[in-house]
Amino acid sequence: MPSKQEKFADFETFTNCLSFGFDTIPQGFALKGKWRELQLKNENPVVLELGCGRGEYTVGLAEEHPDKNYIGVDVKGNRIWTGAKHAIDNKLNNVAFIRTRIDFIDHCFGTNEVDEIWITFPDPQPQKTRERKRLTHTLFLNRYKKFLKPGGLIHLKTDSTSLYEYTLEVIEKNNLQLIWHTNNLYQNCPADRQELIKIKTYYEKLFTDKGEDVKYIQFRLA
Repeated sequence: MPSKQEKFADFETFTNCLSFGFDTIPQGFALKGKWRELQLKNENPVVLELGCGRGEYTVGLAEEHPDKNYIGVDVKGNRIWTGAKHAIDNKLNNVAFIRTRIDFIDHCFGTNEVDEIWITFPDPQPQKTRERKRLTHTLFLNRYKKFLKPGGLIHLKTDSTSLYEYTLEVIEKNNLQLIWHTNNLYQNCPADRQELIKIKTYYEKLFTDKGEDVKYIQFRLA
């Protein structure tokens, strides 16, 4: 396994990766609004995985759906390396990764450029003082609105009961469209939603191996 330093060096050469500083994204970012044209080279739908970690969902879904594009976003380049390397080795041309803070996500994509969002096992930020850091806080949902197509789906998978319940409250408070949810996905997953349990992230496997319940919410912003 390469060292962290070797992964960082690789990351800078990967054609499916972009990396930004922790403070900002350049104004006039060239790919904003032009991901299909300049990076992905097709007109297929674009799906984001926010807080993608090692990119298991990003590459797993890309393998299952070659007719869609998948972009993973995370702040840790050495984590992203795993998914990016897999995509390159397996010639998954419908995959890309961005290393940046999700606070800047609306600087990366243009109006209606994204069709769907996955939020997979994010930090639940359980302290009340860190509520605004939760990726389903209204602050973040308003950022997503800037680039998510009307009717675009948002998926949340989490082991955190507090984040699950908090997100349901946010959905109700903002009169958003709640499509389906469960506090025990592996016990309650219906036959027509089996894809939800087909791919496991590294953390999801840790949780399920310990017998912890996985929660899931699917909703729309408009």
